[in-house]
Amino acid sequence: MKKQPRFSLVLIVCLFVIFSCKEKESSTNGLLVKDVAAFNDAVKNANPGDVITLANGVWKDAELVFEGHGTTEKPITLTVETKGKVTLEGASNLQLAGEHLIINGLVFKNGYTPTNAVISFRKNREELANNTRLTECVIDNFNNPERQVQDYWVTIYGKNNRIDHNHIVGKKNLGVTMIVGLDTKESVKNNHKIDHNYFGPRPTYGNNGGETLRIGTSHTALENSKTLVESNYFDRTNGEHEIISNKSCQNTFKYNTFFECTGTLTMRHGNETLVDGNVFIGNGKPSTGGVRIINESQTVINNYHVGLTGYRFRGAFVMMNGVPNSPPNRYVPVIDSKLNNNTFVNCDHIQLGAGSDSERSQAPRTSEISGNIFYNDTKDDTFTVYDDISGITFKDNLLGSNGKTSITSGFENAEIRLVKNEQGFLIPTSDKIKSKVTINPNVATKENTGTTWYSKADTNIALNSGKTIKVKAGINTLYEIVKDSEGGDIIELEEGGTYLITKAVQINHPLTFKTSGTKKATILFERMMAFEIQNGGSLSLENVSFDGTKSPDYAGNSVISTSKNSMLDNYKLFIDNCEFKDMVVNHSFDVLRVSKGTFADTISIQNSTFKNISGHIAALDKETDDIGAYNVEYMLMKNNTVTDMQGAALRLYRGGKDESTFGPFLEVDHNVFNNVGFGKKNKYKAAMSLYGVQVNDIQNNNFNNTKGLKMHLVVGEPIVNVVNNNYYKSGEIEVTGDEKYNVENLYSIKSDFKEGTFQLLEGSSLQGKGTDKKEIGIIAKN
Repeated sequence: MKKQPRFSLVLIVCLFVIFSCKEKESSTNGLLVKDVAAFNDAVKNANPGDVITLANGVWKDAELVFEGHGTTEKPITLTVETKGKVTLEGASNLQLAGEHLIINGLVFKNGYTPTNAVISFRKNREELANNTRLTECVIDNFNNPERQVQDYWVTIYGKNNRIDHNHIVGKKNLGVTMIVGLDTKESVKNNHKIDHNYFGPRPTYGNNGGETLRIGTSHTALENSKTLVESNYFDRTNGEHEIISNKSCQNTFKYNTFFECTGTLTMRHGNETLVDGNVFIGNGKPSTGGVRIINESQTVINNYHVGLTGYRFRGAFVMMNGVPNSPPNRYVPVIDSKLNNNTFVNCDHIQLGAGSDSERSQAPRTSEISGNIFYNDTKDDTFTVYDDISGITFKDNLLGSNGKTSITSGFENAEIRLVKNEQGFLIPTSDKIKSKVTINPNVATKENTGTTWYSKADTNIALNSGKTIKVKAGINTLYEIVKDSEGGDIIELEEGGTYLITKAVQINHPLTFKTSGTKKATILFERMMAFEIQNGGSLSLENVSFDGTKSPDYAGNSVISTSKNSMLDNYKLFIDNCEFKDMVVNHSFDVLRVSKGTFADTISIQNSTFKNISGHIAALDKETDDIGAYNVEYMLMKNNTVTDMQGAALRLYRGGKDESTFGPFLEVDHNVFNNVGFGKKNKYKAAMSLYGVQVNDIQNNNFNNTKGLKMHLVVGEPIVNVVNNNYYKSGEIEVTGDEKYNVENLYSIKSDFKEGTFQLLEGSSLQGKGTDKKEIGIIAKN
């Protein structure tokens, strides 16, 4: 027998050692996979303790299914080569199934899920994920481009799952950001823990379906979820009325921070909820709220509220009326519930028996409000009582020295000082405070939530934040300059210059157009619109004149139009000291024309003139499905002159009876409307037509030889104040609907104007009659 060469034996040993080391390295540092096929193979062959690592780069159109069965000691992990350098983009998502899985470091951006969820804790209704952890993952603006197409970002099923230290920001299309599903018995009594996540800004959606977190549904209202939501930071999550919608039983919300969030933590359905040690910071922002109680055996203790301004269902604290013998999915009356040992600093509204009406007729019973501090240094009475509150026991509550309430027992005034603590919160102190007010050290902050490696900085670009670009008068010079502009830039027009546009200027980022001197530049346009606001765009116009004489002889022209397609991003429009004239080449020539599926945060029109126009200033009425949707949140018209307008100055519409949204909010102040609304094409037959608007402040306006004002008031207890207006030879104020409204100081005085203007002559009896003691109508700028 021949002996094997010695070097062959050495080679075999070396190869064995090398392969053994490689196998060990793979087990320790993870199996690096570079495409979906390799990922699928790795998942198929994964054993307890294995680590699968996604390689750096963009994973485009990656639909991943991560399933397996790890153990408590040896979970199966999905992670990334370098955090922040692996992104799932395009039509991508992740489904989870199995036991003892860990997912760490994934980033979803620049795309949207092709299914109903970005990350789902189930593969199907039978294959769920249990004992699984989702940590340090990012979902950033991963939105379907169609605003009204619904999806969710994280759907949690199974049992004993933890979702922690994730960064979730920028959901804009229809659908709840994160849900806990209870639609099978395998997901009930789930003991999930949702903690230390950063929920970044979610803009106002303008319809139902914009919640940030929902636990259960109306169909599972009486199921016990037993989910813990702890130490999460909600940063301006303003999608809709319900920031958190609790729709199941025995859930706990502790040590969360709500920063400038419009809406409330709402116990919509389900019983035995605990809300303990949370912080609500409003900073005086509109519609910021705290906690809303519905249903039975709810406990709200040790929470701190500061600077909250919301009213009605968005109050700092709201205890609702209920429906007698209500089904679980309606409004179950409040019974055996508590508001104890909470602190309210400079919060405007405490609402008791809210929503009381012919249906919600049962007041709270066997409940208590005790040991709370209500301090407000500017408002003496913050309580609104809508119904019988004899079923609520009040005891040991403190008011500031100036505080008062119609509630006859259970309150005591105290000399209270505010002292800033080491966490920066204003803490009430007084000899009458039995237990020192403290903020739990586990409360969420922006710094201790989310990831450490993904920025929380705002990425929105503000108007007027960029460079100034001067543009010469001429043909299409505006069109050309916009192509080279960047977000926030200011386009400066020549004083008195004439600009002709033969191609519509597309606004796809925030831009400002302004004339440099006192004499306005003039813009003429030969297309059906001068500016088209597209997704991502906002527009500010300052000291510019628009002339319609060069516009095409078509019906339906406009100066500004939104995209005809759905716009995912909310836009802003500001018009100040501008002129719009001679837009009568054909009928229905509007200043602003919007489309369905578009939404403005703000439209502000001030110090401007509108003359000889065949259409409307704005018809904001394209959401006609009557489900609570609308086209603008804040609409402001102030110190404008509108004359010889065939259409309506404004049409604003919010249909339906849904109560989960905020607006629209309307302010019409110090305007002159002269000869407005008489055109044959004005189907509204009014100078202003308002339907379902939630806040109507119409004051100090002069209506002269003009059609009337029509308002239809629907659900939501709208605030309507039509005060100190002059109607001379003008139509009536016509109000329909079953809601309350206030009309007072309605004058009918002939207006004498200065020649060539609509400013009142000296000595006019309308001078000094405004709510601000100024004249009715426009106020001359100094």
